[in-house]
Amino acid sequence: MNLQELSAKPKLIKITIDDESIVEKYGEAVEFWMHDRHSMDTFMQMANVKENNLASIASLVRDIVLNEKGDKILADGETLPSDILMKVITKVVDSLGNSNSQTTKK
Repeated sequence: MNLQELSAKPKLIKITIDDESIVEKYGEAVEFWMHDRHSMDTFMQMANVKENNLASIASLVRDIVLNEKGDKILADGETLPSDILMKVITKVVDSLGNSNSQTTKK
């Protein structure tokens, strides 16, 4: 297979947080979008985050978490509730580690 066949522009994918505790607290599942693939810079930033440095992870998530139009959700000075932020971080990390959505033909 030619490597060029695997290259593509990132596409938006919807991520849903539907944990029982989140649905119970907020009344419904919470959704956000992110790209299905990211640059090597993004992966390296994530890899270089120290294990307990949530501030660095939260900063990186700020750039990755988007709305359905592909715009960043959080403006300067805005933040998410801590319970949602932790779930978003988990979903982003899980998605970054999942190469299936990028290379599997449907």
